Order: sequence, then structure tokens, then C-alpha cells
Amino acid sequence: MSATLNAATAAATVDPACSEPLAVLGRDVTVPLVTGGEVTYAALDYAASAPALQRVWDDVAAYAPYYGSVHRGAGYLSQLSTDLFEQSRATVAEFLGCRPSDQVVFTRSTTDSLNLLAAVLPADCQVFVFETEHHASLLPWTNAQVTYLNAPRTPDEAVATLERALADRDPYGPALVCVTGASNVTGELWPVKELAAAAHAHGARIVLDAAQLAPHHPVSVQDLDVDWVAFSGHKLYAPFGSGVLAGRADWLQQAEPYLAGGGASRKVARREDGGVDVEWHTTAARHEAGSPNVIGVYSIASACRALTEAGFDTLVAREQELIGKVRAGLAEVPAVRVLSLFGDDAPRVGVISFVVDGWNSSHFAAALSAEYGIGVRDGLFCAHPLVRTLLGSEPQAQGECGAPEAAPGERSLNAIRVSFGAGTPDEHVDRFVHAVKELVTDGAKWQYRTEEGRCVPAV
Repeated sequence: MSATLNAATAAATVDPACSEPLAVLGRDVTVPLVTGGEVTYAALDYAASAPALQRVWDDVAAYAPYYGSVHRGAGYLSQLSTDLFEQSRATVAEFLGCRPSDQVVFTRSTTDSLNLLAAVLPADCQVFVFETEHHASLLPWTNAQVTYLNAPRTPDEAVATLERALADRDPYGPALVCVTGASNVTGELWPVKELAAAAHAHGARIVLDAAQLAPHHPVSVQDLDVDWVAFSGHKLYAPFGSGVLAGRADWLQQAEPYLAGGGASRKVARREDGGVDVEWHTTAARHEAGSPNVIGVYSIASACRALTEAGFDTLVAREQELIGKVRAGLAEVPAVRVLSLFGDDAPRVGVISFVVDGWNSSHFAAALSAEYGIGVRDGLFCAHPLVRTLLGSEPQAQGECGAPEAAPGERSLNAIRVSFGAGTPDEHVDRFVHAVKELVTDGAKWQYRTEEGRCVPAV
């Protein structure tokens, strides 16, 4: 990066590694309450989209005047932007502990990353995926033979289930295992390293969906021994529509480009028969056709630097305190049932889903928002089979990502999810615990109705 841009970004806010939450955008936003007055908004839906770090926003603002087309021009701003783009790739590779031969491909999101990997699978590749996955990991494998594995109830059972499935596969050929690092429903950590060892022992490769893991814990491709890792910027405090697929280059190099167009091609020439011959790049550019989202890419790199500088040991320790506070508060409410696969002692990130006896989950979430200024998520969290298994219904039953058509007070087959992270103040968690107890004890203060499948305050 140029000295000019280095000087501009040097003024960006750097959060110290301390027990305080990292500075995020929106921390002072106030919202109205149906009962009157306003309150500072408690954003407790990090698992959907985490607020942008102030550091990321400052870095992007410092770069914005220097914005130029990447890999497309000889001018100073274009060259600077190209340099910034490629430095961001190196930053992400370092953040993920990639091997020297790995490629870092920039995409739109985790979903896009896994669809890219699905598009480059070798012929006759078999895919193994647990029913517990987010739909981004569960659904892209339409051109492969897919084996869906039942939800395990312990980490050891997960490894044993995978080993049996891989050992029984027929014919024996290329195989891929797709597994989450941290559940977007329960927050529980999965035994990724052990699953990777099981996959490799049976001649399979493994891709890690780190969308919920990377914002909370360090992720190392080498230490975990995974073949690929995918994650999204908008969950890593950089919500600008970018994602990452990082890992082994061979399948990526051997397949046709994910998108055909400028940037993916090295040479294009007309043939005598009127057609065209194309020589595609063998680098990450092969799957990055079109003008890249340089600001989105730079924001991811900025977030990687910010989290590294803050120190994951400090971030994890503080988040564990918040998790303990929420779980202890919910445990004091008999009507609340927290959803879990691996049990109370399982290590987890700041993602907790629960149901409340006598409450429709959409009604409860609406009351948290309208009466307390707390934003949570309700529904099936784009992990329908898992949530339905945890709720005791048929895992293959269909449902909507949002709240089903159920009036306030009626039982619905969905849940409530509270999620938090490096930017969450203690007050937000305290307010949430207080609100849950008060709603269960005293009921809602307002009347609610169902509108287009969602519970909303009655006007």
C-alpha cells in the first residue's frame, strides 16, 4: 500500500486488548418503545450479521478516496487498489493459517463460497454432510451424490458416525465432508480436527464452514488440517457483501471457472471456425470473474487485523463470561428450555437458542424488541432439520426461515436465538436476561397480532 494510504489509515481507531467490548457501529443508536420513550438498541443477533467494527469503518473510510478498478488499469489509483486487494488476500491467508500452496478466493458470502466448491467437485464425488448444518452447507451439493448424516448427540458420536459412513461408501472415489465449526443454532463447537482426521483416514477431503467460528475463535487451516475453509465478512464485523473460500488449489484449478468473464481469462482468441479459444487463469482469479468488491475485501482484511490485534484469548475469555451470564439467567426461568446437541458442558460460542413454554417464539421476540429494544432472531435459523430435531418434531418436516403462521400464544415449531460477540456491552446481556424473566413472570405489556407471518405490535 502507498505511503499516502498508510498515513491515512494510521489514524483509524485501534481497540486495545482489554476486557471492554470492541467499538462497533450502532452502539449508540436509540429505538422507540411501544410503551413510550426510547432506549439504546441492544443488538443481540450477531449470528445473522455482526455490527461493523469501528476500526473496519475507519479503515474503509480512509481508503475510499483512493478507490480504483482492481487489475484493470495503469493509473495510480488502480495500481494502489490492486495492491490493496492482493495484500488483503495475504492478510486473510495469514489470519486463517493457510498453507503456502493454498488459494484464497474472494466470494460474496459463505453460501457463495460453498456453492463455488460444489461447482468444482470432481466427477462422481460423494459428499457427506450432517443434518445439523446451516442451509449454506446443507444444500449446494446438487450435482453430487450426497449422504446426509443424522444429528449426533456427542462429539465422539459425530466422529464415529462419519467414520462409518466413509468406510461404507461404494464406489470408493473422491469424497468431501462438509462440517460446521460452531453451530448457528446452539453455538456448540464441533470436533473439527477429529473429523478432519477421520475424513483423511478414509481418503476424503473436508471443508469447514467457519461462518460462526471465525468471529469468535482463531481458525487455522494447518492446525485443524482441513482442506478448505469458508466464511462471510458480514459475520466477521465487516458487513460489506464479501466472503472467502480458502484452501487447496487443485480442484479449483482443474474445474471450469465458477463465473465466465473478464478477470478469469488470461487469453481469448477467435478460431477460424468462428468460435473462441480461452485460456483461464490458474490462480484465484480463475473464480473471481468481473470487477471485484475491493471495499468488501479490504473490510474483511481490516477485521482480520483488528481481531488479531485485540487478541483472541482476551475476546474468548470475555465472551465466555457473557455466555455464562446468559445461561445462568435463563436457567433461573423454569419455562425456558435451551436447545443443545452436546449438553450443558459443551464448549460454545455466543449463540444460544431456546423456547419458552406458553409462548409463540415470534411473539416473544416481538415483545423483546417492542418493549425492551432488544433485537434477537426467531424462526428456524436456516437450519430447519436441526431445529426440528431439537424441538422434537420430524426433522424432515418443512418450514419457513421466518416465523410460521401462528398467532400470539399459540405454539409454533420455531425457536428464539440470542447471539453476541466482541462488541456486546454487558448492559445488553443484563437487559436481555431481565426482559426474559419479566416477560415470563408478568406477560407482555402490549397487544400483538400476526401480520404476513410475523408477530407485530397491534396499533
